[in-house]
Amino acid sequence: MKITAAITGVGSYVPDYVLTNRELETLVDTTDEWILSRTGIKERHILKGENQGTSVMGIKAVEQLLAKTGNQAADIDLLICATTTPDLVFPATANIISAAVGATKAFSFDMQAACSGFMYALATGSQFIATGTYKKVVVVGADKMSSIIDYTDRATCIIFGDGAGAVLLEPNTDGLGLLDQELHSDGNGEQYLHQKAGGSRRPPSADTVAHREHYVYQEGAAVFKFAVKNMADVAAQVAERNGLSAETIDWLVPHQANKRIIDATAHRVGIGPEKVMLNIHKYGNTTNGTIPLCLSDYEQQLRKGDNLIIAAFGGGFTWGALYLKWAYDPKPDPRTA
Repeated sequence: MKITAAITGVGSYVPDYVLTNRELETLVDTTDEWILSRTGIKERHILKGENQGTSVMGIKAVEQLLAKTGNQAADIDLLICATTTPDLVFPATANIISAAVGATKAFSFDMQAACSGFMYALATGSQFIATGTYKKVVVVGADKMSSIIDYTDRATCIIFGDGAGAVLLEPNTDGLGLLDQELHSDGNGEQYLHQKAGGSRRPPSADTVAHREHYVYQEGAAVFKFAVKNMADVAAQVAERNGLSAETIDWLVPHQANKRIIDATAHRVGIGPEKVMLNIHKYGNTTNGTIPLCLSDYEQQLRKGDNLIIAAFGGGFTWGALYLKWAYDPKPDPRTA
């Protein structure tokens, strides 16, 4: 029988502090109406405190995942952390998370593909399941974007927030799980979306700090144009290749970068807003956290056998789409029971 990798559980975490559009009005020349009309964002969560890195959120997301699924950390075979804001250059944030949750058997590593990283990591982790190498793979998407955002730059500070999500992948032989993928990258996009300093090309120095080069740099118009076309096209391509129509797609799970990009992707696939997972208004763009946070927020609405198209676009450029058939019915949410 063909083995596929199925998502069998979801966990998530966002920090308590909420940065609203109204508060941003006191930091930069912007308004709540301007932000909401152009991005769809009302608020975002920010991780505060000394020595609080991305791993803090990833640990909490994995702990919730294990508690919800009844699994033990020691049974995890592999843990992949998709992040653009690792705690340290090394060791990998995945290593830090594994140690903290007690995943003593797990082989772990980080994956960096900007906002497409979680999707790349999901596709990568699935291969270890499909080949029979591992039985339990945890994929984490987590970012503390507030650590690389210039809060004097109104073009970027309105967009990003902090958050994390995690999923458990396990073998399935019933035709559920990850069934198709189409992944791309184009390094020519570097000039439009990058961080100028902090890597080996321009290591940190007094000069790079003084010139504020350790923050996200983005040429918004170019990124928007490329994202709208490529994210929408690849989502439609995966749907068409698998014989999926607007009627048979149950959910579009888009990266939450900008509501106008999300709307364009949904239009290209031909589905209405009732089938689009949307939480950008609550969290902003959490980079690698957006897709697992969507799955967590909508978990109670998902049903076994649902057809999901996951699509993302990130700096670099990176982009792609996955076709995933949901593997389980939701258990009652104790928070609403």
